[in-house]
Amino acid sequence: MIDSRFVFLAALLSLVGAYGYIRATLRGDTSPNRVTWSIWALEGILGFIVELQQHVGLAALMTLMLGLVPLVVVAASFRNPHSVWKIGFFDAFCGAISLLGLVFWALVNAPTVALVSFVVADQVAALPTIRKSWLAPTTESPWAFFLGVASTGVTLLTLQHFTTAGALFPGCILVADLIIALLVVTRVGPRLRQDVTSSSAARVA
Repeated sequence: MIDSRFVFLAALLSLVGAYGYIRATLRGDTSPNRVTWSIWALEGILGFIVELQQHVGLAALMTLMLGLVPLVVVAASFRNPHSVWKIGFFDAFCGAISLLGLVFWALVNAPTVALVSFVVADQVAALPTIRKSWLAPTTESPWAFFLGVASTGVTLLTLQHFTTAGALFPGCILVADLIIALLVVTRVGPRLRQDVTSSSAARVA
């Protein structure tokens, strides 16, 4: 394990990724799914409160970033009409399931069950963006998610003792960010080639 002060490096990586993503959103280059990012914001803030109560330590700072950054992303998406991603049934369904998971988390008395419910809610909230990364990869920025992988990876390494409370939430975020980033990177090339081919065919016709 590494020194716990490396969590500040994790926070810096998160801020760099957030800056790039928010800037791209303001320019209309990315179109964040508001369902995903709104629930991520709520969960990050709630997770930070829980980690403070369980004395996780400096690693809780990273969890706070996981709440504040999505909040700014959602706000930025309202500044540019090109940054709006239309919310469909699948998005709304995942959002409702995630919120139910958070309600269950708040009501259940068993800490481990509550934490698992919290993490499941977080992963379900990621599904709309994962789906969007597959269907419309050019509306996402992979680098913000790659930096998210790096920052949560550093956060995990700063844990002096691997506990469920300290490791599960950032660990699952690491996995979700990695999936999204890889989807965008691997899908952008084929999607652009398809768009070019379609445009050429339209001109010929």
